[in-house]
Amino acid sequence: MADTPRTLSSLADGESAVVLAVHADPSTRLRLLELGLLPGTTVRVTRRAPMGDPIELKVRDFALSIRREEALGVHVEARA
Repeated sequence: MADTPRTLSSLADGESAVVLAVHADPSTRLRLLELGLLPGTTVRVTRRAPMGDPIELKVRDFALSIRREEALGVHVEARA
């Protein structure tokens, strides 16, 4: 594993990771946490829109789409 922190937006399609922390303005952070992006949760990038925004994720058993800007605030650790 790399020592540099990664963000959800840096993951490739099909790559999985564990959420470490969510950094955003208070209302956005709360919304992302309520949608299931809690520390310790495994997420997988399923696909991206043609211009890279939004990003579709698999969180638990549902699909979630978030903006690339929001994904930049979600710090993750990639899974092998």
